[in-house]
Amino acid sequence: MRKGLLAVALCGVTGSAMAVGDIEILARTCNNCHGVSGVSAGGSMPSIGGLPSAYLSKIMKEWKYDKRDAATMNRIVKGLTDDEINALAVYFSKKRWVPLPQRASAAAMAKGKQVIFENCEDCHGATGSDPDIDAPKINGQAARYMALELEKYRDGAFEMPHRKMNKIVRKLNGGEIDAVSDYYGAQRK
Repeated sequence: MRKGLLAVALCGVTGSAMAVGDIEILARTCNNCHGVSGVSAGGSMPSIGGLPSAYLSKIMKEWKYDKRDAATMNRIVKGLTDDEINALAVYFSKKRWVPLPQRASAAAMAKGKQVIFENCEDCHGATGSDPDIDAPKINGQAARYMALELEKYRDGAFEMPHRKMNKIVRKLNGGEIDAVSDYYGAQRK
């Protein structure tokens, strides 16, 4: 991260005007975890390419200002200005959303579909590809990442600012969280 910030500083980035080349240099630090163009290879790292810029900016600022807990993102975004965060959000929002190919068992798909219909569909849509304006796409998002995030919502020790998500997810048990994560993860459209 320091190398990326140093490169940006050396390029003369100042104020709110960031040149395309400058933001591309800064975005390379994100690619280390989130994949080239924000397309993750899976595991516990989410894809961010193609997510709405307002959502990405909001989440990064929640980490920066300690309103949301994360394993590493809080520390990473502390060194960014709000203008850099906004520029990164716009940069990654212009990338294409690429669902990660994943499989889920028939039982997980059936259970996930039921839990989603009862709890998640209003905000994230039936397949995660048509969310409300303030919710991210999650079709094809890494299932492991989604399960870890949902567990954070269930755990009162984590600072997670979305009240509706906190309320809904705390009603779910571990098997339902896994089924929801597997179901949305397996969606390609």
